[in-house]
Amino acid sequence: METILVVEDDAHIADILTYSLRRDGFTALHATTGAKALEYARTTYIDVVILDVMLPDTTGFELCKQLHLPIIMLTARDDITDKIVGLELGANDYITKPFDIREVLARVRVQLRKQTTVSPTIKLTEGIIIDILAHTVTKHNEVIALKPKEYDLLLLFAEHRNQVFTREAILDTVWDFDFEGGLRTVDVHVQRLRKKLGATIIDTVFGTGYKMA
Repeated sequence: METILVVEDDAHIADILTYSLRRDGFTALHATTGAKALEYARTTYIDVVILDVMLPDTTGFELCKQLHLPIIMLTARDDITDKIVGLELGANDYITKPFDIREVLARVRVQLRKQTTVSPTIKLTEGIIIDILAHTVTKHNEVIALKPKEYDLLLLFAEHRNQVFTREAILDTVWDFDFEGGLRTVDVHVQRLRKKLGATIIDTVFGTGYKMA
């Protein structure tokens, strides 16, 4: 189920958006501030952001620079300059208030379809993107150098989020059955990924193994 983050401080508009999204089968999250939106982006897999331009603690333009996610800008100002600025800062689409909720839902689906037609990528928290075709990992558009087994380990977790893997299962999958190293090899590679990509990229499940939330 795709997750849509609504960043909107107007309670009435936010209720309309979240209710309609959930009715259409999406998971809808709501943030009233830029700080809360960034917190969601760090801790939750987000497919599309519906982002209001005017927020209590920042602007949608400033937030657009930091999210690195598919963004539909939402504003009451029907100003071509605002639209150009938003698009140049990384927004994917733009809707002006007042809006027809059917148009919003249609534009959300367009963004989701685009994600399935471009080169296969996996988007994680903290602005991390795995480009499977290019065999690269970027964080906030900066390429992160990973060793082959580090990349394979990250991809395993990314493709099976919320699945807990024992160290034995990881060794058998990422390495192979003939690998002569011990279970400590898994711990070392997890530590390296955390150092390069962030401490929260992979969770420890005590007594069992690891998973990616």
